[in-house]
Amino acid sequence: MPDLLLAWIAVIGGLAVLVWSADRFVAGSAAAASNLGVSKLIIGLTIVSFGTSAPEILVAINAALNDIGDMAIGNAVGSNLANIGLVLGVTALVAPLPTQKHLITNEMLFLLAITAVAGLVLWDLHIATWEAALMLISIIPLIYIMSQRQQREMSPKEKAEEEEEIPDLSNKAAAIWFAVGLVLLIASSRVLVWGAEQIALDFGVSPLIIGLTLLAVGTSLPELAASIVSALKGHHDIAIGNIIGSNMFNILAVMSTPALIANIEISPELLSRDYLSMALITVLLALAIAWSLRTATETNRIGRSMGAIFLSLYGAYYYWLFASGAL
Repeated sequence: MPDLLLAWIAVIGGLAVLVWSADRFVAGSAAAASNLGVSKLIIGLTIVSFGTSAPEILVAINAALNDIGDMAIGNAVGSNLANIGLVLGVTALVAPLPTQKHLITNEMLFLLAITAVAGLVLWDLHIATWEAALMLISIIPLIYIMSQRQQREMSPKEKAEEEEEIPDLSNKAAAIWFAVGLVLLIASSRVLVWGAEQIALDFGVSPLIIGLTLLAVGTSLPELAASIVSALKGHHDIAIGNIIGSNMFNILAVMSTPALIANIEISPELLSRDYLSMALITVLLALAIAWSLRTATETNRIGRSMGAIFLSLYGAYYYWLFASGAL
């Protein structure tokens, strides 16, 4: 079998198993936490938010182990771009997305601050071990502060909407799915990274571009599918919150983890082109949420026109990659 065909099979098969195993990993973890008496809101803020970033984290670890750090960092930045430009843009086109005040006073403020910190970390084109460690450790107080503020600011109706549907599993079943999900996450991420690296070598593009495009879109597909299905069913009230949470985890966990494993040097283009694009679309999301909340009503929305703008900007980013010769 030709190496390129085998590489594509590895990427497609690896992505499929990665998505499925991440879902099983989250289900087992969430069910176990629920059985131990942890509230659904806290499970949503911690286990579920972490679980949606688990594919990116495992891909980043394997990329670092294979000495392709650019692919790991590109996956984190590209996933954030895809979450806002593609996932949120398409979902808003399917159905306008409701916004709540706490998104701008709580979650979005943290995301903007974390995005700014990421810029400072990447400024010297190197992620030091101590910087990575601080980013990773900061997740714990961040979750605590956000959960406390969210509990205070959200109405009972919003709290009910934010609570995750937790699978009803016995302790034994939860443990089995946790273990199966974790093992397959690790195995499929290794296969996926190998395939992606072979494709990059064959087409003569950098691992950074593969991370920004193929891997970023691939690992964002679960969020895209879930958001579209939820929007079609009318259960899209927490779509924006989930995207914000996923983007915070991508920066603090996915971007930092490779630097704890290997010496990560950053391509100049990642800072001047890709990080800048991520920062700008993040600021635009904050402005869109603030604009939607300008009237004190219960029907504040990010509408289809804004969804089209986000999707167009994501397309413009790909055009920038093409025009710069990266694609």
